[in-house]
Amino acid sequence: MAAEHHRSEMSELEEGGGGVSPAATPPPPPPPGFWTSSAVVETLQKVTAELIGTYFVIVVGCGSVAVNSIYGKATAPGVALCWGLIVMLMAYSVGHISGAHFNPAVTLSAAAFRSFPVRLVPLYIVVQVVGAILGCGTLEALVEITPKSYFGTAPAGSAAQSLAAEIIATFILLFVISAVSSSDSTVGDLGPLLVGMTIVMDVLLAGPISGASMNPARSIGPAVVGQGTKALWVYIFGPIVGAMAGSFAYKLLTPTQRSLSDLKNLRFRSSTNRGP
Repeated sequence: MAAEHHRSEMSELEEGGGGVSPAATPPPPPPPGFWTSSAVVETLQKVTAELIGTYFVIVVGCGSVAVNSIYGKATAPGVALCWGLIVMLMAYSVGHISGAHFNPAVTLSAAAFRSFPVRLVPLYIVVQVVGAILGCGTLEALVEITPKSYFGTAPAGSAAQSLAAEIIATFILLFVISAVSSSDSTVGDLGPLLVGMTIVMDVLLAGPISGASMNPARSIGPAVVGQGTKALWVYIFGPIVGAMAGSFAYKLLTPTQRSLSDLKNLRFRSSTNRGP
């Protein structure tokens, strides 16, 4: 009888009876909320980096122009150096997060020629313009706004001359940016330094003609706070045209370089296969 009772208990255990229930499968974790999803967090980090970077680029760059206008403490080379240094420093600081555009023209050309996500373009442009406006608002609070403290952009001559200067300066800038950000580039961590040096050169070249904006946000910001409304279209369309042209020109060169490299590799493999 005892043996039969033991066999009965074992049978019940095998069939899931006997009061011992199988381990319950834990419920799946709840899906992440909208604001905690990785894609949203990454996007917020990118646009925040662009906002902060653009803000300080404008505060330091336009601030050097205001100091030069009011106190005469910064020379033209000093102003150019301030622009180049702040862009370089901000690029080193947040470039690994957002790409360090700080400029709608750079963002548009990156989307057109460097596989930048199109869905991020409106967000980048909005925060760049907002950062520029906030930066100019900060300067307005720091210095007395008078005709002497002008830090906006305006043509020194005709609008056509300034348009040409903006196109040329931005062409050079984006040609260099395209080169240092290319996958074939060998400059490594020197990219932001080379971009900063290019900005210094461009400001020295185009500054006396157009103010060397090269950045629609840089001109829109002062215009919103009441400076630099003259020929504003020049400083919106000029940099965009120059950026697109500079990026396109570099794009034309890269297939040729790759084709020559592929041709050399093909010749090497062909000679190796033939043997002695």
